[in-house]
Amino acid sequence: MRYVGMQTQISRNNMMSILLLIAFPVILLAMVWVFLATINYFGNVDYNAYGEPVHWMDYDSINYSFLQAMPWIVGGVGIWFLIAYFSNASMVKAATGARTLERRENPRVYNIVENLTMACGMDMPRINVVDDPQLNAFASGIDRKSYTVTVTTGLLQLLDDEELAGVIGHELTHIRNHDTRLLITSIIFVGILSTVTSMVVNMLYRSMIYGSMSNSRDRDGKNQGLGIVAILAIAAVICFVGYFFTIITRFAISRKREYMADAGGAELCGNPLALASALRKISGDPGLQNVDRDDIAQLYIIHPQAFAGGMMSFFSGLFSTHPDTAKRIALLEQF
Repeated sequence: MRYVGMQTQISRNNMMSILLLIAFPVILLAMVWVFLATINYFGNVDYNAYGEPVHWMDYDSINYSFLQAMPWIVGGVGIWFLIAYFSNASMVKAATGARTLERRENPRVYNIVENLTMACGMDMPRINVVDDPQLNAFASGIDRKSYTVTVTTGLLQLLDDEELAGVIGHELTHIRNHDTRLLITSIIFVGILSTVTSMVVNMLYRSMIYGSMSNSRDRDGKNQGLGIVAILAIAAVICFVGYFFTIITRFAISRKREYMADAGGAELCGNPLALASALRKISGDPGLQNVDRDDIAQLYIIHPQAFAGGMMSFFSGLFSTHPDTAKRIALLEQF
């Protein structure tokens, strides 16, 4: 299997990273405008000749409030993104429980990585390990200082040298193609909106609980409490819709990147069947025991949720950033 189209893949990933940088603020600002418009709509009411309430929007007021809020939102999200973007290495390391793998601890892995990086003319990435019996490997990082290949102890124990070389070659190809930079960008954006949604839902829950406790004592407090609950409920619905559209951006992250990484890994190790054998072994027990974050799972060589059964399997496959493992193995075995 000959690996072709690397420069095209790099250009595509760079372009998609830029589009994500544009799309996420647009989605967030659209959510804010819809929230302001909804509050304005329900806050402005007249009555017709039959005494029926008629709601209406004051677009000038909506747009004024939106323009006042926009710099704060863009600035806040921008600072949040930059902090997360440049601390991504420690973020992923903390989320997965990874630690630095020393050469003296496992010279076998260092020899394989060094041989593969010299073969493709790239810098040596960091090597991390997770003490986990499950089988997993992933690449992360946004630049030469943060590029990292992480493997589990279970993977190191089960795979032979040729299979391990195929897996590491796959992860090195992700780094060469700038796949990791694109995925880190996506993870941060989804994480920001997920955090905001969680905060709004938590505030809504607290308002409903504590608001109901004070309603029995004060009728005015009751009215005010219901107003706060209604506003938070509207915000929660808009956040959920925005979060859904953010998840949809995963479709912008083409599943072809995994096929490209398989091809690159097969070329680097010189043995497509070894990589196919490794994928077959990993598919029996993928993932990490103590990590259930789907955003982090985007980095894995095989997405563990792809093995859910029934209806969950359908939705997992629909939104998965990874292609079917059996198809990947079949393509590798054709060569």
